[in-house]
Amino acid sequence: MAQILLKGKTPLRLEIEEIDESKNVVATYIASAANDDWKPSRIDVVIPKNPNSYARSILNAFLPAGYPHSVTKDYLDSIAGLLSSRAVLEGIGVGDSHASPTAALLLSVLQESMGRIATILFAHRLGTSLEPECKMYRLAADIFNDSAMILDCFSPALPKASRVVLLSLSSVLRSLCGVAAGSSKASLSAHFATQGNLGELNAKDSSQETIISLLGMLVGSLVVSYISSKWATWSAMIALLAIHLGTNYLAVRAVSMRTLNRQRANIVSSNIFDAVYQKIHAAKEQSPSDTELLSIMIPSPEEVSIKEKVFEKDGVLRWQGGKPLGYCKIGVDVRTILNLFGKPNRSSGSYSEDQSVKFAKLLDIYKYDDYIMWYNERRKTFLIVLKDTAQTTTHLQAWMHALYHAEASKLGRLQDEESLMDALASTKTYVAKVLDRFAVFEELQKAGWDIETGAMETKSGTRIKLKSL
Repeated sequence: MAQILLKGKTPLRLEIEEIDESKNVVATYIASAANDDWKPSRIDVVIPKNPNSYARSILNAFLPAGYPHSVTKDYLDSIAGLLSSRAVLEGIGVGDSHASPTAALLLSVLQESMGRIATILFAHRLGTSLEPECKMYRLAADIFNDSAMILDCFSPALPKASRVVLLSLSSVLRSLCGVAAGSSKASLSAHFATQGNLGELNAKDSSQETIISLLGMLVGSLVVSYISSKWATWSAMIALLAIHLGTNYLAVRAVSMRTLNRQRANIVSSNIFDAVYQKIHAAKEQSPSDTELLSIMIPSPEEVSIKEKVFEKDGVLRWQGGKPLGYCKIGVDVRTILNLFGKPNRSSGSYSEDQSVKFAKLLDIYKYDDYIMWYNERRKTFLIVLKDTAQTTTHLQAWMHALYHAEASKLGRLQDEESLMDALASTKTYVAKVLDRFAVFEELQKAGWDIETGAMETKSGTRIKLKSL
């Protein structure tokens, strides 16, 4: 860090640009050195003024993360045509099956409005996590839909005022189902289509759904004729919904995803570190050949799918499926870490010399890496800042570092006199040696894992650029 700030006796500054997924600068951190003691005197934070920030924040709720860089050039023209045609059709009353009385119309408008607002908010809040956690959201979509059906059946037993609230909640649940089911289905279809046959797969899937719907209508027509009481109706509905959710749960569990999301990274990484630990002890006792020492067994996607849960806490760190060791966040901003070193000056917003020196030391530890990591001891959370050069393998390496550090701390493998800064440096070095010596990324690909598709970030994060001035 000192070499970056000062060159000879000429004071230099280190500038860190923090950008979002749309390549917009959201903050600039300037570390300045006031003298020749090789230490930064303070860190200033510059927030660019954007007159369209409010309009951009509203647009972010409707556009994909990283727009326009994350989509093709014809994306905007396509959605504009679809939205305009839909608006025209709805404006002339196409698809409106509701009666004309004012009360029914207002109820319909309220339900539609609540559902569409829920769609926007849900897609904006969880849009990034839908693909990495597609198995979870696919089952969650069925739960949302079945819950909405129960609310619809229960609504006639309530007063009119309560019925409106219940039907509005039902509409919200159906909207959540639509977003979760549509996105997760797209991810699962891409997973199943291994020969560029995604279009055909979706077409055949629609045919399968049509046949199932027709069979359901025929069977339902026969069953309804034998159901006359409320008790029989509720019993049949609950039994059918239980069968529906049970079969879908088994179907989701049967899927073996090839991408490494956070939960699968926990399982695979803990297996790798355990295998390395056993290899090292075997080398001390039996002196195996170099070939045996350099090879480790990587669990396959099929083996991991048996161990993973459908519903898992976001960002949790687990070793071999055990109790949580802590949590980890990827793509956090620099200020989150700086605030852990101390609060900025209220008037200037700058960080003091003591905070600057600590951050400079942290930067120096990760100067050859594409990420920076710090640990919030109070919340037991690892915070990972990504550089603009970070790749999908960087996400995995940073996650492995956090997981190994948490497990090493639990087992007492770290030296007691080590500071947190030194402990992070030592565990980072160990993880890097394991990755290099055992060619972990190459072995993951041989085991059938897709390490080129990012599945670690569940929220839109930022990246930083380091510039020496």
